[in-house]
Amino acid sequence: MAIAIVILILVVLTVVFHFASPWYFTPIASNWTTIDTTIDITFWVTGIVFILVNLFLAYCVYRFRFKKSQKAAYEPENRKLEIWLSVITTIGVVAMLAPGLWVWNDFVHPPDDAYEVEVIGQQWTWTYRFPGEDGKLGKADNQLISVNNPFGLSEDDPYGADDILINSNELHLPVDKPVKILQRSKDVLHNFSIPQFRVKMDLVPGLTSYFWFTPTKTGTYEIFCQELCGVAHYLMRGKIVVEQQQEFEQWLQQQPTFIASIENRTVDLVAGEAQYQICVSCHGVNGEGMQALNGPAISNLSPWYLKRQLVYFKHKIRGDETKDPVGAPMAAIAQTLVDEQQINNLVAYIEQLPDPQQISLTEANSERGETLYKNCGLCHGANGEGNYALSAPRLAGQHDWYLKRQLQNFSDNIRGAHPQDMFGNQMLLMVKSLKTDKDLDDIVAYIGTLSADSKNVGNQSPTLSESSATELFASEQIKEDE
Repeated sequence: MAIAIVILILVVLTVVFHFASPWYFTPIASNWTTIDTTIDITFWVTGIVFILVNLFLAYCVYRFRFKKSQKAAYEPENRKLEIWLSVITTIGVVAMLAPGLWVWNDFVHPPDDAYEVEVIGQQWTWTYRFPGEDGKLGKADNQLISVNNPFGLSEDDPYGADDILINSNELHLPVDKPVKILQRSKDVLHNFSIPQFRVKMDLVPGLTSYFWFTPTKTGTYEIFCQELCGVAHYLMRGKIVVEQQQEFEQWLQQQPTFIASIENRTVDLVAGEAQYQICVSCHGVNGEGMQALNGPAISNLSPWYLKRQLVYFKHKIRGDETKDPVGAPMAAIAQTLVDEQQINNLVAYIEQLPDPQQISLTEANSERGETLYKNCGLCHGANGEGNYALSAPRLAGQHDWYLKRQLQNFSDNIRGAHPQDMFGNQMLLMVKSLKTDKDLDDIVAYIGTLSADSKNVGNQSPTLSESSATELFASEQIKEDE
């Protein structure tokens, strides 16, 4: 009797919790109300089955409770009961699946006037591509991806020349316009999801998946990866900004095209050497760094990372004077690099400088640091060599004091918190595992023992000077602070 009462109480509490729960769907901001309807139908069907089955269970527990005077009847088959159960189960399954299949058919058949946008997923960021004036996206192939062509577009396809590249995790779309989302993965399985739009779909390596939706409310919404894609999966987020058509077009016009990104393909080492003279006083003649002037070693860094950081300093994504007084002078100096060509020249000159001598903290526990470094090695490499595919810079060969300061800056949200620093954002949570000052000392001491033979070890991509091309980090949708 007590068990039957407990079952009844659980049923009542479950139903009450469902209707009184504060956790439910986010307010919908797209045309997919039918997806909500299919989920509601599923809730009703499964809810009714849950109630009936548990009420029947409670009845059986009470009705057929143990009595010494009764014996259980053995009835292995009941044709009538089996027919009824089969019919009722079939009706329930059809009621749940049929609406979903109907909605799915609509979900993967965009209207003819839908605006195409390509979503590209990689560990652990999102990037996007829009068609240019010709209205067609050019051919892309992951085998073409490199430092200088991170989207993997074919230079031989005329349709790709005017493609608009968004090397940022922030996507803008016009309100009340249907959008066809084409999806491509650079590496592993991802899942592009916008809860407020009720849309999500896997990105499968080697395939192009697609769906469509129409944003119906202006605002900013969050993009998630809802497929476990690696150690930093939980950091793979983005933003989608839905705005009026005029605002969207203004934003789109500010973004670079593929042809614009490859026009500047030569570097001038002589000009780069001249530009480097302003760097010598802090970073040294050979880029070896100078602690007294807070100048880190830079000759050991990969060119793609150097260029990104110069762009970040130039646009105050790094070195904000109110938060980072040490980085502020670098933000001011970066203003002297007036265009991308000057940045390319400077990076190319620094690239050919010799690697600096490594320095480690002799008083710290490098053996303990090796344990702490295991998570770091997943991105930065077992030998601290860096990994272009994961946007992780080289750590080997860098000064201990500089590494410790940067880890502390990430921990204190001085670095990486800027909304346009999509790679630094990933470090904010990763560094939380280093809870004490001793943790910082030990892990930095271990990094000081690492050795990478070249600043491009593990990058699997050409250097800036070797390829005579520029990369796209200068166009990461960076805007001057207002």
